[in-house]
Amino acid sequence: MGKLPACAFRQERKNEQTIPNMATKKEPTTGLRKLMEDQLADIYFAEKQLVKALPKMAKNAGNADLRAAFEGHLQETHGQIERLEQVFGSMGLPAKGKTCPAILGLLQECTELMDEFGDDEALDAALVAGARKVEHYEIATYGSLSAWAEQLGLDDAAGLLQETLEEEQGADEKLTGIGEEVMGAAVVTDDEEEEELAEVEEDSLAVGKSKPPSNGSRIGAKSTANGNAKKKAVGKR
Repeated sequence: MGKLPACAFRQERKNEQTIPNMATKKEPTTGLRKLMEDQLADIYFAEKQLVKALPKMAKNAGNADLRAAFEGHLQETHGQIERLEQVFGSMGLPAKGKTCPAILGLLQECTELMDEFGDDEALDAALVAGARKVEHYEIATYGSLSAWAEQLGLDDAAGLLQETLEEEQGADEKLTGIGEEVMGAAVVTDDEEEEELAEVEEDSLAVGKSKPPSNGSRIGAKSTANGNAKKKAVGKR
């Protein structure tokens, strides 16, 4: 067989490089991979919004433990954002969020609760309720993402997501305990207010009973007594 021309040899090598090896090519997991990427962008946006909201919630908290919980979770959230960026990188994707209507709605509710109960003893209980709603959303999201990553064979991503999931579960447990404390404090305060009102009413009644008769009352009583005395005198005559 004769020697191939140089141009023909180069074309043959090019064809070898462009023809895929069908025996070793991995079929892409369509659907689930796309869904995971979508929800990663969703929760990335959500965590960025939480970084803005948590300082305000901490500032409005009256209970010291609740304030500390918000401040501590703010630091955790910064770490969770970094982990998400690592997940994006492990998947060969840029870290990019997309607008999440769910988190915007939950945080808007927290804002409305702070406005409505700003001067109320139940404010801390309202803050706990709003924060736990956010935590449950995050727990559901990270639980799903971790399971999807494991199913797709993305072990590094699955480990990172599981770590964040456990943090969110811990935050929810802490808020549950604080919620019982602030709820009890709000109920005690309500009872104390009712007792104070009852005492004020009792004092008012007592003052009314012990109050001496007015000058008009004394004059009326004296006139009545004089009239009775005159009637007795006439009867004797």
